[in-house]
Amino acid sequence: MNVSIRLGFVFTTLAAVMLSGCSSDYAWRSKVPADVRTIAVQTFRNESNVMEAGAVASRQLLREIQREGTFKIRSTGNAVIEVQGTVKSTGAGASAYDRRHGLRMAAYNLNVTCLITVVDKRRGALLMDNVPFTGETTFTAGQDVSTAQRDAIGRAMDDIAQKVVDRLLKLNYEVEEE
Repeated sequence: MNVSIRLGFVFTTLAAVMLSGCSSDYAWRSKVPADVRTIAVQTFRNESNVMEAGAVASRQLLREIQREGTFKIRSTGNAVIEVQGTVKSTGAGASAYDRRHGLRMAAYNLNVTCLITVVDKRRGALLMDNVPFTGETTFTAGQDVSTAQRDAIGRAMDDIAQKVVDRLLKLNYEVEEE
């Protein structure tokens, strides 16, 4: 048998095996039923020590929902799904020191915890009830640690928003019977 024919057969077989393995769990379309694809996000409550963390969390979640594209953002009265959240805590700890300046902190880890509740308003059902999500990022600070931390909150909230949207896409939505 010719070497080029043999290589072609091997590549074709490998491609078929790889594609057949992928097709069982991957779909090009969302599994979220069309009748539940409207969503509202309430401004998150802020129980943390960072001003406006709740508003930042809501904004980042809305951006991620819009970026992903499955859900259409609507006002509370016009949405089937409603997301409510609370920013429970934010905390920063040193992750790197500057030895040239008397071991002054040069970089910080920022951790944020939010509790998320998701309501299916047409059935009055809780799809998620105060489920904790955590996000983290690092930031550097010169003289003004509080401003650098406030700027880093958005990146940590991006991390949380991606996790929340991933979970929203995997929830078990019951289709309304006609």
